[in-house]
Amino acid sequence: MDRSRGRAVSPVAEATPPAAAPGPVPYAAGGPTPVRRAAAPVRRLTVLYDARCPLCAHLRGWLQRQRQLVPLDLVPAGSAEALRRFPELDHAATLQEITVVGDLGQVYRETAAWIVCLWALAEYRSRAHWLTTPAGRPFARGTVLAAARYRSMTVPPCAPGSTACATPPGGT
Repeated sequence: MDRSRGRAVSPVAEATPPAAAPGPVPYAAGGPTPVRRAAAPVRRLTVLYDARCPLCAHLRGWLQRQRQLVPLDLVPAGSAEALRRFPELDHAATLQEITVVGDLGQVYRETAAWIVCLWALAEYRSRAHWLTTPAGRPFARGTVLAAARYRSMTVPPCAPGSTACATPPGGT
């Protein structure tokens, strides 16, 4: 909470450097994704998750069962629904790491994506704020790295033309 103005402040907006952008921010392949600060509060988030990954599917179900302060739309990464909603994203990259897109075009990936998911949940918003502090950042990063390592052992890597990485059908 920004006490001087009496308004809530997004932990991810504070933790991620802003970048000016006229429209939705494209997913930058290779390098940090610019995230623009929203002029208005985030009202909805779309979580793009790898439907082939057992951990991702488990976390999708867990997110759905939580009380959400900000509604989460859970969409398989690379699906027809994801392509329709976000034609400007690098969808091959969204299959490699969690990506969350805000209703105003904000793009969060990796650690920031996990934090913004927690920030959207009633029971975990204060934890999300803590994860953006100097004390919490190493814990957040370590958790994301551990999940990525587990994922790399359970999901075959996507290679160009591979049938194992076929885009999942459907959407929400």
